Amino acid sequence: MGFNCGIVGLPNVGKSTLFNALTSTAQAEAANYPFCTIEPNVGRVALPDPRIDMLGKLSGSEKIIPTFLEVVDIAGLVRGASKGEGLGNQFLGHIREVDAVIEVLRCFDDPNITHVDESIDPLRDAETVETELMLADLDSVERRIDPLRKKATADRQAKIEVAVMEKVLAVLQDGKPARTAEMTAEEMPIFRHMQLITAKPVLYVCNVDEDSAAEGNEYSQRVIEKAEAEGSGVVIVSAAIESEVSQLGSQEERQEYLESLGLAEAGLDRLIRSGHALLDLITYLTTGPKESRAWTVRRGAAAPEAAGVIHSDFERGFICAEVINYDDFVACGSEQAAKDAGKMRQEGRDYIVQDGDVILFRFNV
Repeated sequence: MGFNCGIVGLPNVGKSTLFNALTSTAQAEAANYPFCTIEPNVGRVALPDPRIDMLGKLSGSEKIIPTFLEVVDIAGLVRGASKGEGLGNQFLGHIREVDAVIEVLRCFDDPNITHVDESIDPLRDAETVETELMLADLDSVERRIDPLRKKATADRQAKIEVAVMEKVLAVLQDGKPARTAEMTAEEMPIFRHMQLITAKPVLYVCNVDEDSAAEGNEYSQRVIEKAEAEGSGVVIVSAAIESEVSQLGSQEERQEYLESLGLAEAGLDRLIRSGHALLDLITYLTTGPKESRAWTVRRGAAAPEAAGVIHSDFERGFICAEVINYDDFVACGSEQAAKDAGKMRQEGRDYIVQDGDVILFRFNV
């Protein structure tokens, strides 16, 4: 469905190392100098979900197909990017195209890895990134609002758009991101159409040293406090560990390595799930002898929209959705057993799909 998260941050904070580990590739050159990622690298990462593995076993599926999240690694931003410093124009152009922002903050000391500001302070780094993004949005709104104000004298739609822009302008001038502006239901589509960078949801990723991967450190604690105050998400990850994990051959080797470090799971698994949640997405499941598969849809989607994720014909010809709760499916052991036990129900066009629903769609060709 094209949902994607952009990985952003200052140079040398571990963005590209995380991207490489996420995608288990060397697409992004993790070199120790600014701007080594000049063009955005795009990777698709599978969402960890043991439910489809279980359904695959119960259904004897030939294939197991997870749902994916697209991740974009974007060149490092520096102070002055909103005025074109560094690779500012390219950076801002690329970040406008993503749906959500994963902001990587350096939370480790290492004299061998340079920092553009020559000291470690994740809150200062976050402020640098966010200030540049707000300045870019402010410039965008200021350029658009005056011509629209002239048009609004005789155009009702333009008048509504001006009202939205004025709300956004006020919060940006107050040093706050665009997403803090309060919008009515009528105004929200206009607000989204503006494609403002600071309107996008944000997940902070604290890149810590290996010894701090399990509990975090004083740097990451400060980021956690910031995220809690904003209502943003935060994940603690050691890019160095994740890089090592991604190079291990089997899942058993990876799990054994993580356990030796006192970690229950890979930090990147938490990161992928958090990115998925950041976009307010849910997963529903389909299963059968040929394949068990996870599908992504926005939270609040009705059954026909969810059917359309599989194929547009499913949405156009939607008749009903035959739904089994995942836990009921597993408890019964098969689709037929769940049906015999009265656990399958037929839902119509108004049904709101829930995370973990196991669905069979009926439709007219």
